[in-house]
Amino acid sequence: MTGSAVTMSEPGVLSLAGVLDYRSGPALRKEGKALISASKATALVLDCSSVEKSSSVGLSLLLAFIRDGKAAGKAVEVRAMPQDMREIAEVYDLEEVLAGQ
Repeated sequence: MTGSAVTMSEPGVLSLAGVLDYRSGPALRKEGKALISASKATALVLDCSSVEKSSSVGLSLLLAFIRDGKAAGKAVEVRAMPQDMREIAEVYDLEEVLAGQ
């Protein structure tokens, strides 16, 4: 996959896919926020299992989606964060923030 996407793959599961970088980030941010707002689920899972590559933009998207979910009163969980995103989270000392979701 060369593109990127964010979809509500099933109720309450926001799936990120493809390459998350400065080119894809703004559109994914807008689409993800709308999907979270429209979701009737009481909990939100941010599924990263289809992310191929991520810059710090991908981590920023996760943090923004966590914030959106919490603002909507949803419990939030991050699933299957790829290694490159984990490494970036370590640099910024965000492992606990993301693990606590």
